[in-house]
Amino acid sequence: MTEPCDLSALEARRLMMAGELSPVELLDSCLSRIESVNDKVNAITAMDEERARKEAQIAEQGFKAGEAMGPLAGLPVGIKDLNATAGLRTTYGSLIHEDNIPDQDEALVARLRDAGAIVFAKTNTPEFGAGSNTTNKVFGPTLNPYDLERTPGGSSGGSAAALATGMLPLAHGSDTGGSLRNPATWCGVVGFRPTPGLVAREGRTLNYTHFSVQGPMARSVSDVSLMMAGLVGDDDRDPLSGPCDPSAFTQLDDAGVSRLNIAWSTDFGGIAPLDGDIRTSFKAAIDEVGPWFNTCELRDPDFKDARDIFWTLRCVYYVANHEDRISKHRDLLSPQIISNYEAGLSMSLVDVAHAEKNWAKLYRAFEKFFEDIDLLIVPGNAVSAFKVKDGIPKSVGGKPMENYLDASLVRSALTLTGHPVIALPMGADENGMPFGVQIVGKRRGDLDLLKAAHALEAKIKTNPKFKLPPPDLAKLTS
Repeated sequence: MTEPCDLSALEARRLMMAGELSPVELLDSCLSRIESVNDKVNAITAMDEERARKEAQIAEQGFKAGEAMGPLAGLPVGIKDLNATAGLRTTYGSLIHEDNIPDQDEALVARLRDAGAIVFAKTNTPEFGAGSNTTNKVFGPTLNPYDLERTPGGSSGGSAAALATGMLPLAHGSDTGGSLRNPATWCGVVGFRPTPGLVAREGRTLNYTHFSVQGPMARSVSDVSLMMAGLVGDDDRDPLSGPCDPSAFTQLDDAGVSRLNIAWSTDFGGIAPLDGDIRTSFKAAIDEVGPWFNTCELRDPDFKDARDIFWTLRCVYYVANHEDRISKHRDLLSPQIISNYEAGLSMSLVDVAHAEKNWAKLYRAFEKFFEDIDLLIVPGNAVSAFKVKDGIPKSVGGKPMENYLDASLVRSALTLTGHPVIALPMGADENGMPFGVQIVGKRRGDLDLLKAAHALEAKIKTNPKFKLPPPDLAKLTS
């Protein structure tokens, strides 16, 4: 029998509206699953059970009374431990903030609460989100529920692992170079990187750098879209934000995929490093799904400068964000943050100017690339989930990595475009670990991308070649 915590958010919402499931029952089920598996996986770092229980009881009364309820009413939600939550421990994965309990919610957390979400858990992240392996000095590593020797990815690894094991029906993530897409792929869940500014955030350090975005994670495209209804919002403190309609995300039409024109690329024409096993899995997936579309052709975007652009401008971001922390707390920070900061200090203004100019060229070329296609499909990751003890790969596809970000180029190049991207599960890779793809939509085409991904997901789920069973919970509770 399906436990309430294993239901999709959309189905749980339907049952609560019909009076067939209580928000209290759903919360209890999530708490029970957390108690049974979190010790092994280490995805949840903090909880506010008392407040959550009160809010679940209020939601239960609201459903019984037939009140108008928000789109996320009664649904437990996890927030990545990089975002402030009132009364709920928020450490940013750093010893600097080990005992921090904020007085106020960040705006996106407040919007989720306003939509009825029960925000009761924080999910693990590397320190200040720096890395594709979720570990820190406060809570230690999160492990992949499909193989406890492997990483779930990062930096939203806690959210992905919690979703995969049924600890939460919905979870929040953030994404700079793939921090949301990477763990979604390695844990077999869905992660959505929206258009920058659609999910407004009031605390941007650099006003017009659209690298970092906030987005939803869930076990299905429809659930991701539902969570967007609580996340999106205009906020005049965020210069990238603008008017939006949250209600547009509450229901996805069955748009179908047969009318769509698709481009696919394995490695952007040899630009992005890729392991042979991933290359094989991706080509097999494209061969299977290609006939589903109107057209599906190999076409590589011009990302020849993407690696240097991203590295340079990311280092600018690190200098802006961490200068004060390093001057005051250098001894508490991870070597990764310090090395990224120092790499930024070694660059010149000319380096930054060249990166900005090349970024503008890349953007214009990508808009032209998208003129006659609806979607671009690429691998979700360059490698299969690596073992925690081995650390981030030093080489990919036989090519040595100059820094840890080189292995993320198949994701970070897409960050530069500003287009919405969704990570969608597509079975298992050659190692038996979750495999998935990234699907890129048109500029500001978030809703159209979600509709297309929803239709594609429906076909994937009926295809035995893409079968991916959930993690073996018995192994996680023994």
